[in-house]
Amino acid sequence: MLSGEVAVLVAGTGGTHAAVLHGDDAVVGPVEQVLPHVAGLEREHRPRWVWWSADAAARPAVAARVHLARAWDVAEAHRLLHGGWDAPPALAWAAAQGLSPDTVPTPPGGDLFDLVGAADLPPDDVLVDRAGHLRADHVRWLEEPAHLAAWARAALEVARRQLDQAAAVSPRLAATVASESAAALLCLELERDGLPLDRARTEELVAGAAGPRTVTEAETAAARRARDATVLRHVPGRESTDLRNPAQVKEMLAALGVDVPSTRKWVLEAYREVHPVVDALLAWRRDERIATTYGYRWLDTHVGPDDRLRGRWTACDGAAGRMTAENGLHNLPAALRPGVAAHPGHVLVRADLGQVEPRVLAVVSGDAAFAAATRADDLYAPVAQRLGAERAVAKIAVLAAMYGQRSGAAGEALKGLEAAYPVAMGLLDRAYDSGRRGEPLRTYGGRLVPTGRFLAARPPGADPQLDAARGRFARNAVIQGSAAELFKAWAATVRATVRDLGASVVLCLHDELLLHVPEEAAAEAVRRVDDALTDAARRWSGGAPVRFVADTSVVRRWSEAKD
Repeated sequence: MLSGEVAVLVAGTGGTHAAVLHGDDAVVGPVEQVLPHVAGLEREHRPRWVWWSADAAARPAVAARVHLARAWDVAEAHRLLHGGWDAPPALAWAAAQGLSPDTVPTPPGGDLFDLVGAADLPPDDVLVDRAGHLRADHVRWLEEPAHLAAWARAALEVARRQLDQAAAVSPRLAATVASESAAALLCLELERDGLPLDRARTEELVAGAAGPRTVTEAETAAARRARDATVLRHVPGRESTDLRNPAQVKEMLAALGVDVPSTRKWVLEAYREVHPVVDALLAWRRDERIATTYGYRWLDTHVGPDDRLRGRWTACDGAAGRMTAENGLHNLPAALRPGVAAHPGHVLVRADLGQVEPRVLAVVSGDAAFAAATRADDLYAPVAQRLGAERAVAKIAVLAAMYGQRSGAAGEALKGLEAAYPVAMGLLDRAYDSGRRGEPLRTYGGRLVPTGRFLAARPPGADPQLDAARGRFARNAVIQGSAAELFKAWAATVRATVRDLGASVVLCLHDELLLHVPEEAAAEAVRRVDDALTDAARRWSGGAPVRFVADTSVVRRWSEAKD
């Protein structure tokens, strides 16, 4: 994976200087002088870029719209190899060198006690201390541009050691690092480009939920009372109920004969027809969420003058490995989706993976019978036929298997699934047992999932309920994490193949991609997105006989896409 052309890009702590290593050549200088060299190397050699992290090294290049095609991200590789989120250079170096993370020296704190440890530091021109760790003050050390070449050589050494470690763990892990590194680059591009909005329409949607813009505290309080009144008018005599207090809401509902174990949305949904206050309460919650979290302040703060919603993205969540984003990009209320719209001369291409986790289960488990079911557009139909059950029952069974639900109808349906697909179910059961014991797992692509850190308040064996929760987490993480790897391989392939069309990925939402595409290139973009899935799935699965499908469509507004 690091064979052929390799270049290393690093940045100093001040963000003003950078260094590039390519073969025996080193270029060090102000960022604005180094970037043309980076662009030239990419254009002429298309190397695999190595850096400590994309966020630290590649951000200036991405901001300058220098396209970097391939990378090995040391931080992302460390997360895959060792689990969790923390991956600073000192920790990645220690892990690559086989040193205990507990012996990583503490960075100077900027006080008099630093003088005590100063004698332990290596000479000013040496990066590694006598114990083999990066010098404790390497952050300060990197304030001097003269040290950047040594910093770059250290990154390359770590990457090469990580490659060897990855090969020892799994034959697929190096490829996973490559797609994870591409995802980290894509995260910077997503943050730079933003999600296109129709600002006027979005403000209309916010106003419909939160009411008109307010200026004074009195106006804000009046708008709040008006929202509350849409619920409280259904409960004469209980107008003093605080709708933001779950205990008071539960008491109010009980007085009306609606006795619920909690006031969560999924619980209340079943009581819509019992009393009109339930429907009003659910609508109130939708509007209240928009008013308090996605209201005018959100719009003014996070949507730029170019009508793009921006936020920070990360390539993995530190658990099973899904991409995450801030400022509503990953949890925008459905009521606001009509505001996500292509800008003039463009359309949105939306692609959503269909039944991806069951199809991933077929790959991960190697269950030939379950793999055969994936050849259908609707995987649940052949599963239902094999079980001799209704499609709805088959779907419940498959989801229950992956999420660990064994009560009620799900438990009964699961028995048939275990008999029909013992190989796939056996893999999930083994993951569950490992999770109960707090043992680490690895996804299909090789990511370490340290289940012992989940619900770590009490150790495995101390509480049966917590053990069961760990087991359910592991049962799902081994599939969800693998699905995240496939998704990122797909997203990275799409990023590479639609660039010449002037298209760009503007949203990665779990199993869904959203592209902003020049209108005349829409049909070609759809074809390439679908081809990218076929290619990425083949490479990710090693050619397993499992079919992956996506619903790909061209829309003007995100809300026009079918769910």
